[in-house]
Amino acid sequence: MFNDDMILWYRQPAKEWVEALPIGNGRLGAMVFGGIQRERIQLNEDSLWSGKLIERDKPGAAKYLPAARRLLFEGKYAEAEKLVEEKIMGLRIEGGIHTYQTLGDLELFFEPQSKVSDYRRELDLDSAIARIDYRVGDATFTREVFSTAVHQAIVVRLDCDKPGMITFDASLSRPKDANIEAVAPNLIVIHGHLNDGNGVKFSAQLKLLPEGGKLMIADKGLRVENADAVTLLLVAATNYRGEDPRAVCENQLTSAAKKNYAELRRAHVAEHQRLFRRVELRLGKSGTVNLPTDERLAALQKGSDDPQLIAQYFQFGRYLLISSSRPGAMPANLQGLWADGLNPPWNADYHININIQMNYWPAEVCNLAECHEPFFDLIDALRPRGRITAEKTYNCRGFTAHHTTDAWHFTSAIGSPVYGMWPFGAAWCCQHLWEHYVFSGDREFLAKRAYPIMKEAAEFFVDYLVEHPKSGYLVSGPSTSPENRFRTTDGQVACLTMGATMDHQIIYDLFTNCIETSKILGIDEDFRQKLEYMLSRLAPMKIGSDGRLLEWPEEFEEPEPGHRHMSHLFGLHPGRQITLRGTPELADAVRKTIDYRLSHGGGHTGWSRAWIINFFARLEDGEQAHENVLALLRQSTLPNLFDNHPPFQIDGNFGGCAGIAEMLLQSYCANPSRKSGAGEIHFLPALPKAWTDGHFRGLRARGGLEVDLTWRDGRATSAVLKASIMGKHRLRPPSGQQIAEIRSGGDVLLLHHGEAETILIDVQAGQTYELIFR
Repeated sequence: MFNDDMILWYRQPAKEWVEALPIGNGRLGAMVFGGIQRERIQLNEDSLWSGKLIERDKPGAAKYLPAARRLLFEGKYAEAEKLVEEKIMGLRIEGGIHTYQTLGDLELFFEPQSKVSDYRRELDLDSAIARIDYRVGDATFTREVFSTAVHQAIVVRLDCDKPGMITFDASLSRPKDANIEAVAPNLIVIHGHLNDGNGVKFSAQLKLLPEGGKLMIADKGLRVENADAVTLLLVAATNYRGEDPRAVCENQLTSAAKKNYAELRRAHVAEHQRLFRRVELRLGKSGTVNLPTDERLAALQKGSDDPQLIAQYFQFGRYLLISSSRPGAMPANLQGLWADGLNPPWNADYHININIQMNYWPAEVCNLAECHEPFFDLIDALRPRGRITAEKTYNCRGFTAHHTTDAWHFTSAIGSPVYGMWPFGAAWCCQHLWEHYVFSGDREFLAKRAYPIMKEAAEFFVDYLVEHPKSGYLVSGPSTSPENRFRTTDGQVACLTMGATMDHQIIYDLFTNCIETSKILGIDEDFRQKLEYMLSRLAPMKIGSDGRLLEWPEEFEEPEPGHRHMSHLFGLHPGRQITLRGTPELADAVRKTIDYRLSHGGGHTGWSRAWIINFFARLEDGEQAHENVLALLRQSTLPNLFDNHPPFQIDGNFGGCAGIAEMLLQSYCANPSRKSGAGEIHFLPALPKAWTDGHFRGLRARGGLEVDLTWRDGRATSAVLKASIMGKHRLRPPSGQQIAEIRSGGDVLLLHHGEAETILIDVQAGQTYELIFR
């Protein structure tokens, strides 16, 4: 099932960090360079953060809120922005003080080699093992590196097909805040306290286990001479969760060292494949399949097509999520798990005005629901500070969070109003709690974990919304439409309004999800009625004179018409308020908006381009979705397939992965308020002509369905639905096709349904349903 399509490979070592290959077990990660004389393995531990919890809300901010709203209602945008910046915005910390940081480098120094041949560096996505092979004379040297979730260690294996050929020096280093010691002939320990005590305490330990040869302490670490093979084990921990990092490392190392290399490798591969092999994707064959990955990417950038590389890119996104986000770990940050140095871009923190949400768009549909859990932990952890921010900054109940946060879970409005005055981060995050429920049907999760958080987020907006003095509608504000600006009628450039379109789309999404949860669980009827009433009074979306969806409540000119954020299209994706069939006029306005942005240079950052793929998939335009998949790979992808914002930012990888899935399978959850109570499953809604033949296995649809599907000559031939929960589903075949037959357990449930666009089917938990298309 899984073959060379799952291998990234290169003819040379990495020269730069963005050419190295990522490995990770959700918590402990590394970038493998594959050098011949010097191997650099750059290390990360997910809780290695500088900084600490500090007060960032501005005292007395709430008392200035009415004045800011009054100025905005009066059209005095510049005055309102000045007031907000001076009296409401909280403390922005100088860069590099609160940041995710590298753990350091594991370096291996080998004897100089001449006439190296047959070099190959690869990352096998199916086994999650980085491998380097090369020949010197008649000897073949092999190096394997992986990060095992089973034994919580990075494992390096050095081997040669000739005995006694492995000689090298090993060292651990870190740019700052580290004490390094060789405490035994086979052990190096590194420990420290970040930023001179302003951050976590940490420890890492490296043990060398040679087979044959000699092992000794050297000037900068440890030295092995003339070994047949060597296994290196590296463990790391911090005190972020209150544990003694040195003791944790000792326990982890003791456990891992009890296993031989074959046992460690076998357990690692089995655990990784438990998750990775749930989904298979084939999009057709490519003429460049035998080329190295960087050469295939270069060919694609020169205009070739490569459906196998696109399928690999999709699976690389799933690989990165497995590697950077597992239960009990920190959520994937702006760089996932992998960041070099002490001051990575944007602190490699958690931007919650799209970036972390995009990181988790693939989690449910790509059959990695467990990998979603660290994000849920983060949302829950925002509540204590979020309640304080809601009260101090807005005099509101509930909890809120703004455009960014970090390991210390701050929720304040910080920095400039154009990005910071936006109390919708927590509300958007709450969408993921609902999504996990609608994909899984887990009522216990909905009742005990999701709904209490969603309700508390909704309570904030019950207090936050105010009546517009002219229209009588309820509106939000002051807030921005991330991270865009508009030009007022008197020529000023401003960013704050009352009632930005995205604000209301997020509120609609949150309130609707809370209302549906209340009905499902049969609770909180009074609160549900309050939300229903407020939704009925929420200011509606507007279409401008040129047919585009308005981003702000008035038809302002845009100083940057190709802006990277397309915030007011949230209602199309990831929201569900705008659909082709349910709101055709709004869908048409969205299409005009996307076309306008793209014609003015939009999509120039990796994550923005990835979002556009999802937009076109929802609009069922397979050709434009495909064009933007190609643009993402051609313009915003680095040699190791990392997304290029620029610089590297991992959300584009995850957004691109989700977008490809969205082109192949879309689903809308069952809605208890509708008479049918059925969700809709749409097969191949945005299949491009370039993907003539293919199949997928294991994608998931809302309502507890796992879906396999095969197509030939651009038409679906068959599908299999595996139901995990009982429910009703409305099945929509690809455009121009019908479902001719449905079978389950040997019984024919449907032979012919005429010309109807969709059919309704009742499914039972544990049953499989076979579909034939015509």
